[in-house]
Amino acid sequence: MTGMLAEVVAVGDELLYGDIINGNAAWLGRQLADVGVRVAAAVAVGDDVEAIERALRAAADRADVVVVTGGLGPTQDDLTREGIAAATGVGLRRDDVLEAQLRRRFQDLRRQVPDMNYRQADLPDGAEPLPNVPGTAPGIRIEIGRAVLYALPGVPHEMQAMFSASVLPDLLRRAGQPAVVVHRVLRTAGIWESAVAEAVADEVERLRDVGNPTIAFLASGGQTRMRITARAGDREEAARLIAPVEAAARAALGPAVYGVDDETLPGAVGRQLAARGATVAVAESLTGGRLAAAFTETPGASSYFRGGAVVYATDSKASVLGVDEELLRTDGAVSARTAAALATGVRELFGATWGLATTGVAGPEEQEGKPVGTLHLGLAGPDGPITRSLRLPGDRPRIQSFAVVQALDLLRRTLSGLPVVGGPPSGAVELTDR
Repeated sequence: MTGMLAEVVAVGDELLYGDIINGNAAWLGRQLADVGVRVAAAVAVGDDVEAIERALRAAADRADVVVVTGGLGPTQDDLTREGIAAATGVGLRRDDVLEAQLRRRFQDLRRQVPDMNYRQADLPDGAEPLPNVPGTAPGIRIEIGRAVLYALPGVPHEMQAMFSASVLPDLLRRAGQPAVVVHRVLRTAGIWESAVAEAVADEVERLRDVGNPTIAFLASGGQTRMRITARAGDREEAARLIAPVEAAARAALGPAVYGVDDETLPGAVGRQLAARGATVAVAESLTGGRLAAAFTETPGASSYFRGGAVVYATDSKASVLGVDEELLRTDGAVSARTAAALATGVRELFGATWGLATTGVAGPEEQEGKPVGTLHLGLAGPDGPITRSLRLPGDRPRIQSFAVVQALDLLRRTLSGLPVVGGPPSGAVELTDR
């Protein structure tokens, strides 16, 4: 499939007005790149038949593959079908099979729907429908000039399911490529994206000549994912290709790897706690409840998560968690010693094995003479408290998000007997003056 070009056309006024960020294009770009299809362009057009027609014609003139997202719903502003029909010079027809399927689906849901919902059964002449298991709007596959066009729903989970089930196998079949693509994702925390890439540089270089598997790095929210992708005739063969690459990456990255695939950092920490019969409680200032929310995202967290205290105001740190008022006067609310006292206080309050605390400055202005991005973490356990201090990059939401990750990773490393300092996230600085 090497050398094939694709263009992505996203349809919807909401994309042009900024109401929705076009995450579909980014996701599709990654999926297509994994199988050797280069995305040459990604454009957004409004809910206008002529604009859609022009965009599709232009894309088909330049590319081998055109992927369209959005505009397949039942309402008057869903005009992708009409745009495709205009671009291919054909009319629309009502597909009786699709209409019957929609009718049965609505009946099964016990829903009374307007007749316009059956517009989703309209197809351009010569087009084939693509099944939509999680939704109601079928996709479309049709030839347009020398290109093949796939129209997918704009709802991300429907789009992703349809691409994986229908588009990807069809593309691989057309290119005569193996029909199975398998991903393995190694998830890391407490290490820079560049450090992840540097650690596995030899393996990346080796695979550059081989071409299969491939490696990609995806940094987000203070974590870095390393995705290994293999193409093969079946899943077993793909797994055999991935295994040595994963082994080399794990050896290079060591304790920075906390999980694989869909595993989350809170989930990984929770499993460690549950395996030890241990519990945790959190005291939050900087993160304002986000750390507690992260723990409770995981089903069954009640077995190890005792609770939390959001002590945002300085005086509440003393009145709720017993932080010494003299300490608050001398060191302030933003200090390593205060973080340790918060962790100790919340551990005692909830009777938990571990107390985990965050305090710092999220911005937009400095506090107590401390710069924006200052983070102090406290972790109190059976052997007393430890602390870690960082200067984080970014705006207020990013600082708070990074702080949650760093707090969870501090607990993860401590539970595993690993060094507390594994390396700050990209753009962060380890603070030694606490």
